[in-house]
Amino acid sequence: MTSPAEQSSTSRRTVLRAAGGALGAGLAFGGGMRPFTAAAATRRPEAAKAHKVSAAGAVALRYPAPADEAKIIEQGLPVGNGRIGALTTGGPASDVLYLTDATLWTGGLNDALQSDGQFPYDTTQFGSFTLLAKATLDLPGHTPAAVTGYTRGLDLSNGLSTVSYEHEGVTHHRETYASHPDEVVVVRLTQSGGGRYTGSLTLAGWHGETAAADGATVSFAAALPNQLKYAAAVTAVSTTGSITAAGNKVTFTDCEDVTLLLTGGTNYTPDDTTAFKDAALDPRTVATGRIRAAAAAGAAGLLSAHLADYQALFGRMTVDLGTSSDAQRALDTAARLTALGAAGAPADPEFEAAYLQFGRYLMISGSRDSVPLNLQGLWIDRTDPDWMGDYHTDINVQMNYWLAERAGLPDCFDAFLDYCVAQIPSWTRTTQKVFNDPRNGFRNSSGKVAGWTTAISTNIYGGMGWWWHPAGNAWLCNSLWQHYEFTQDRAVLKKIYPLLKGACEFWEARLITTTVTDPGTGASREVLIDDSDWSPEQGPTDAKGITYAQELVRDLFVSYRAAAAALSRDSAYAKTIAGLQSRLYLPQVSPTTGWLEEWMSPDNLGETTHRHLSPLVGLFPGDRITPADSPAELVTGVRNLLTARGMESYGWACAWRAACWARLKDGEKAYQLIRTNLKPSVNTSNGTSPNLFDMYDLGSRATLQIDANFGTPTAMLEMLVYSRPGVVELLPALPAAWAASGRVTGIGARGGITVDLAWRDGKVTEATLHSVGGATTEVRTGAWNRTVRLRPGKKVTLRP
Repeated sequence: MTSPAEQSSTSRRTVLRAAGGALGAGLAFGGGMRPFTAAAATRRPEAAKAHKVSAAGAVALRYPAPADEAKIIEQGLPVGNGRIGALTTGGPASDVLYLTDATLWTGGLNDALQSDGQFPYDTTQFGSFTLLAKATLDLPGHTPAAVTGYTRGLDLSNGLSTVSYEHEGVTHHRETYASHPDEVVVVRLTQSGGGRYTGSLTLAGWHGETAAADGATVSFAAALPNQLKYAAAVTAVSTTGSITAAGNKVTFTDCEDVTLLLTGGTNYTPDDTTAFKDAALDPRTVATGRIRAAAAAGAAGLLSAHLADYQALFGRMTVDLGTSSDAQRALDTAARLTALGAAGAPADPEFEAAYLQFGRYLMISGSRDSVPLNLQGLWIDRTDPDWMGDYHTDINVQMNYWLAERAGLPDCFDAFLDYCVAQIPSWTRTTQKVFNDPRNGFRNSSGKVAGWTTAISTNIYGGMGWWWHPAGNAWLCNSLWQHYEFTQDRAVLKKIYPLLKGACEFWEARLITTTVTDPGTGASREVLIDDSDWSPEQGPTDAKGITYAQELVRDLFVSYRAAAAALSRDSAYAKTIAGLQSRLYLPQVSPTTGWLEEWMSPDNLGETTHRHLSPLVGLFPGDRITPADSPAELVTGVRNLLTARGMESYGWACAWRAACWARLKDGEKAYQLIRTNLKPSVNTSNGTSPNLFDMYDLGSRATLQIDANFGTPTAMLEMLVYSRPGVVELLPALPAAWAASGRVTGIGARGGITVDLAWRDGKVTEATLHSVGGATTEVRTGAWNRTVRLRPGKKVTLRP
């Protein structure tokens, strides 16, 4: 091994934030939610600084035919800017776009309990995410039968959905993207060969709205029953021909090129004192203003701003898991997916790397400056999405954000962080008002209540739905705390500290005392355990001391104490929490099953192969249980339980299993689960759809549940790098399929570190650790280890 070479290296996030500032507010990262309001003109980067990655160098998905609108959720290609989303079919004669705004939700605070002490869970009181608009691009004569050489694709390197074909001797190109700087969806039509475009763009609502024309712009505006105001607008721009508008249609005639612009939004604002609505805001005025500002920027200006903004994020990570065959490369994406899913099919490392990058694309497209990714992300095909498109706090919303920091996208976590901060006043009031309602079977038997918690489901109005979820506060806090561990950003720590403390106050009031007997010595001792609870989403609903809660609360207490110390706050209360932690019961291995207990009982009280891995949160995403540092009996009990859960389930459940097997350093089982998720969804089955969305089998149909699209790439990165404070482990679970050679740059590690990693024949050949604020960490790979000290803004290169 060579000696560590410490070189100057400014942190990626620092560089990118500086670049964002130089390009203007429209390209800046972080900084809280951006309500849908008029903004200052976007400053454009110089053309030379914003260029497309070439087709030869781009990571891209490609298809030989348009999507079927009836299957748009499985075949349509997604674009998004973090708030506006669209699915596009790419039809040559009729391209349909389903538009969403992340804040278009029905429902409200929903803080009155039902007769069972739980919350209503419906589209009226709790509410639902819903569609904003449908836009249809019509090009008469460009029917599938009249065109040749059709292809469409999703260019992940440039953030573009593309269509190409020939019609009557003319080559036509179409690019669709959602611009974060300009807050518009852009559809750009160009051609070579002397052609002209004559056609139309029609705007329609999903909730009975009526669109009208004003000049060359068509728009509609309305309000939901909960008084949330919203609007959408479209227009067309061309340097030739003519543009007119009437009713709900914009028509372009005899144009050499056309730029179509679409936008929309609501008067949602992250402020519970105004019921999360800005009564003074007129979304129609904002929408038409943004459309006209984008039109004035011109096609080149719009694209350059989009590329500079998008590539600054996407380019932080490169992924090379090995080389695929020429035969694999020759297949389109849908065919490649089918081939990979065949029994006995060989690995397709380049396709698998593209799937990981697709997860990063969805994170960039779905989580910036608005509310966080919900169960479907930004992309739905119906006004009433399954589970209301809500935030499930017993795994799903957390899994959505496992990827962000590991994939070099900590800025994309900000939407989740800011959401929690905005919701906490409402969650606190509702908890203290009704959690101890006598009808609530999960109430605190102490009669005390303090702090805050959540229900299993939450909306964007401070509202909760379905059942109370006492440990949900701890899991949300632990996600926020790990974000701090990755970024080492003290501004983050100050933001999340009140949430951590409030959750601790809740558990201080909730924990109850019981006596347990040490199986080794026979001695009895008093311990603190969770009150009546439910191990999600199975088993008895009145179990005490469930493993899920005990692990999460232990992590919460550890995190809070570290936060209080780092901020020099509340030392007396931190000591109180330390005292509670010292008495907290920690789960045992069952002498009956040989598994880690799930219900503080030696018996299995639920479904053996249940989809949830609730008792394993201490293994992943937690760090209490590790093969290297935990008692062998405990690790064996964890492995036995994970084995019993099985290797087949829904996509998100397989992703969680894969991450757990990675933590247990079993790369082959982790890889098997990744391949399971990459099996094609056929006849509504679980699996991956042609557009790479993860599909959830509902029996009569399948639906998108997007968490697996983030959880599976997370597991892939965990197989390459595992980190916890003070430890970075390289290639802990490398499968044989990727072992020949590979290189990944930009993997986030806790401690404010990013890792560039190369390997050959299953062994690390080189690793470079970049530090933001300075860190001391042990680096491990196999039997080799070395402690390195990183100075702020520096890097260290290791060659074991």
